[in-house]
Amino acid sequence: MNKQVKLTDYDSLQQCIDVNNHAERLEIVVPTGTYLTGPIDLRANLTITLEKGAVLKFKDDPNLYPPVWTRWEGIECYAMHPLIFAQEKNNITIQGEGVIDGAGQAWWDKFEQIKQEDRTTPRYAYEKRLAVLNPGYREQTGGGGRRSTQFLRPPLLQIWKCQHFTLKGVTLRNSPWWTFHMVYSQDIRIENVHFNNPADAINTDAMDIDSSKDVTVTGCLINVGDDGVTLKSGSGPSAQAIGIPTENVRVSHCRILSSMGGIAIGSETAAGVKNLTVNDCVFTGTQRAVRLKTRRGRGGTIQGIHLRNLKMDRCWCPVALQMYFASEVGVDEVNQILSLEPQPVTAQTPHIQDVEIEKIEATNVRCVAAFIVGLPEAKIKNVKIDDFKWQLAAANDLLPLDEAEKTGGTIHVKQRGINTINVSNLYVNGHLFN
Repeated sequence: MNKQVKLTDYDSLQQCIDVNNHAERLEIVVPTGTYLTGPIDLRANLTITLEKGAVLKFKDDPNLYPPVWTRWEGIECYAMHPLIFAQEKNNITIQGEGVIDGAGQAWWDKFEQIKQEDRTTPRYAYEKRLAVLNPGYREQTGGGGRRSTQFLRPPLLQIWKCQHFTLKGVTLRNSPWWTFHMVYSQDIRIENVHFNNPADAINTDAMDIDSSKDVTVTGCLINVGDDGVTLKSGSGPSAQAIGIPTENVRVSHCRILSSMGGIAIGSETAAGVKNLTVNDCVFTGTQRAVRLKTRRGRGGTIQGIHLRNLKMDRCWCPVALQMYFASEVGVDEVNQILSLEPQPVTAQTPHIQDVEIEKIEATNVRCVAAFIVGLPEAKIKNVKIDDFKWQLAAANDLLPLDEAEKTGGTIHVKQRGINTINVSNLYVNGHLFN
């Protein structure tokens, strides 16, 4: 039996889902208005339609979001319950012209305080609760989120082992952490969605396609505080053992504004990323428009990347492919992970290969045209960039050369044009760089 109900007839969205769980297919209409809510668990065979003027706004108390088993910055562990969570549920659609607001400011302020204090250990009850559940957290790798504090912020929306999920038309804004996180999921459509987080809201990626496949992204507007369309597949030996790559992702007709990386892969790449196609996208003010980033210890192969017909304006670096990503590298790891000398090739050595980029028009480039830097023991290979037209911004709008990418000061960029280190069979506009 199919059933359609209105949220206004219930105390909360979660109550609405639970009371009507007997329906074979449930559609919930969220009328105009603002609705304050705590965490939400979705069911299968569900459609949520947010009408124009509807705002679903989340409470910002970390104590309301209990631990769930998930993947956080590439590692499976317990973390805070996502604001909206679908676990092993199929056939879900969230659509409409309304807004889902993660009320992220309080979360960002808490993280900023951690940074200012340079805190590296759990302090509050909700952090200590996770620390008990994650006994090996001190040895787990991380990105920029300071895993060691166990302040494992929730994504606004996460799907875990789901199939046939559609997100259409809505606006997702003010996410505490990553905005839409897809883990071990398949057949996902993201259409005409607006992702809107402040440029200084750290770790607020628009979407993270994480060990998932058959994903279509079209017509989206992205304006966030970290990467935009992001492909990942876990970090380190544990993710390699799981062995689920991200593959078959198609992105088209998107506009990306503020973002550290517009189309980004990594840095968690352990199980590999392959078969990405990007067409007809526009980047305005994006730091790095095309951004492939990994480092020693991340593992995996990035391959089969095809991008075409990209327009860029005031980007810092139109094309960045690099294997010295230095975010949160431990002091005791620097000499090995960021060494310029060849290191032994192991299962945790990453690889980047078979990349084709065609027809790029980049105006007002603020830093460098391209930053392509491999490892001496694992060169970036088989990259072809054709019909790449670029021009620098005015002198008073240029940034320092070291803003090209985050390498912890290891790599020193020398010129504004095409910068390459440790590459093999790289062609740019017909010119071979080796």
